[in-house]
Amino acid sequence: MIAMMLGLGSCIKRARNFPPKNPYVHLDSTNLPIVWIDVDGDSIKRDKRIGAHMKIIYNGEGKLNYADTITHPGQHIDYQGYIALRHRGNSTYNDSPKKPYSFRTLADPMWRGIAKKKRVSLLGMPKDNNWALLAPYADKSMIRDLLAFEISRPWMEYVPEGHYCELILDGTYYGVYILSEVVSRGRYRLNLEEPTANSGDDLTGGYLVEVDCDDDITRTSKYNPVNANGVPYKDKHVLFQFKSPDYEEMTRAQRHYIINRIDMMEKAFATGNYEQFIDVMTFIDYQIAMELSHNVDGYRLSGKFYKRRDCEDPRFKMAIWDFNIAYGNADHREGWRTDTWIYQNNDVLYREQDNYLVPFWWYILNNDPNYTALLKQRWAQYRNSNLTVDQLNATIDSLAQTLVSHGAISRNSEAWPCWGKRVWPNHYIATDYNDEINHLKQWLVERIAWMDKQLEYQPEN
Repeated sequence: MIAMMLGLGSCIKRARNFPPKNPYVHLDSTNLPIVWIDVDGDSIKRDKRIGAHMKIIYNGEGKLNYADTITHPGQHIDYQGYIALRHRGNSTYNDSPKKPYSFRTLADPMWRGIAKKKRVSLLGMPKDNNWALLAPYADKSMIRDLLAFEISRPWMEYVPEGHYCELILDGTYYGVYILSEVVSRGRYRLNLEEPTANSGDDLTGGYLVEVDCDDDITRTSKYNPVNANGVPYKDKHVLFQFKSPDYEEMTRAQRHYIINRIDMMEKAFATGNYEQFIDVMTFIDYQIAMELSHNVDGYRLSGKFYKRRDCEDPRFKMAIWDFNIAYGNADHREGWRTDTWIYQNNDVLYREQDNYLVPFWWYILNNDPNYTALLKQRWAQYRNSNLTVDQLNATIDSLAQTLVSHGAISRNSEAWPCWGKRVWPNHYIATDYNDEINHLKQWLVERIAWMDKQLEYQPEN
């Protein structure tokens, strides 16, 4: 166990937790941080956390990190300590052999499932105790999530930060992961004060809610999703999950408040008087992120929205998450197309018997001339700044170069062979990494050209 945490290459205990197809990839040196997690052979679960130990070596930008810490002593230890670990994700867990993780940093080891959380800074990211290790697998470019984050970061109030790393679990090389913040309440994330009373302003915020599937405690919307003509699908429903505070931790008054507030917002959408309930610009920024990427899960899954206390801002705002099968990467729900709006995708979803449809809000917004005028203005602002084709290609190239320059993408491909074969739900089957990146760039050129036409944008040059 000690040898594994020191980063020795030998495998003392064969990992049982969904090991790579090739579990014998050797990591010598890398430009990426190296993350060791030791669960001492225990099974990592999805429904509850287990105790583990984590060590991160990162010597800084432009420097190499070495897995053999005996031959290379004195390396910078970014973090060494205890974590509470579990699997995370829906399709990224169910449909991918390479599993993502959620972990909490701890002050002490877990004892009988009890743990004291500890806020720490990881890889230069602000202090928190709630983290994710995203596992790019369906996304063979491995950049779609970070690309979406970088595009939206200048515009939205909060966008998660993430950094590539290479993971060794119980001595086995597991490949390239993204150590990421999650959309959560925290001083340096969504700085939401928890509701601390059952009345007054302290009751009104803050809350983090999510449009998602029914894997958790949910509340059903009073309004059905609608088709492209605004006609409700009476047999389909939109579900809300309560992320912060956790539904079971809220008082009866707090549950009543946030449920009633969502009902009021949806009623305001239905009557066309929604401005007092939503921050319109964050909804526009969210829509641009979903539509630019043609995200087949957009709006209807991982649809995160939050509310502060009324004294700060009584309106709901949006936050982005989950782009691994976006940017033309899906062969279902017409996700590969560049010439349709995802907010209008309910007819396709219904035809393909999907239970999770886009909330009716987006039909209302995009049929409001005032909203669409603001959307066009905002799109022009994006296009004149970080969404020029040259700037977008530069962002893609920078992310890709990070993975290519010292062999991380090659090692990951050894562990998880993927080139020239279909991985769910790929529409385009790339022959190698360069082919995948070139396809992504071309797809974006076509997507942007179509959106320019729809949103009446004329490039300056």
